[in-house]
Amino acid sequence: MYSKEELAELIIKNPEKYNAYKETVEELDLTELDFSNITLDEINFSNCELAGTSFNDGHISNCNFTGADLNAADFTRANVVECDFSESILNGTDFSYASVNYCNFTDADMAGCIVKEADLSDSDFSASQNLAATRADETTIWPDNELLPEDFDTNYSKDDEEGEEDTVEADY
Repeated sequence: MYSKEELAELIIKNPEKYNAYKETVEELDLTELDFSNITLDEINFSNCELAGTSFNDGHISNCNFTGADLNAADFTRANVVECDFSESILNGTDFSYASVNYCNFTDADMAGCIVKEADLSDSDFSASQNLAATRADETTIWPDNELLPEDFDTNYSKDDEEGEEDTVEADY
């Protein structure tokens, strides 16, 4: 059995050995690890606990995140290509400024997911859950309508941010 740190090292330096090990276990705790500025290709993260894990500024391609818990994970400025996020939990996951292309989000829970200034071109959100509860802005690039839920509106409204402004009270 590997420690969390040993698993992180395997993922980075010997992904084939990690993937072989992953086939022997159902779930792994990879929470709060730092995969920033790293290229990850064909890694099996299915059913892993990845809450709070950082993938920011990385290049992530062909990775399997099916059923993963990605609560509050950080993909800021990452390049994410052809990854499977089916049935994953993405509550509070930050994809700000990221490029997320050709990814599958079938049955992924998107509530609270942050996609501000993200390019989501060609990713499939048509069967995702809670997409309307994402935090987007006018610069978010959404995929074509056939890759979005039928009732989803890509028009950005600043109403969502009205309560977020800081108020300063003068003390005089």
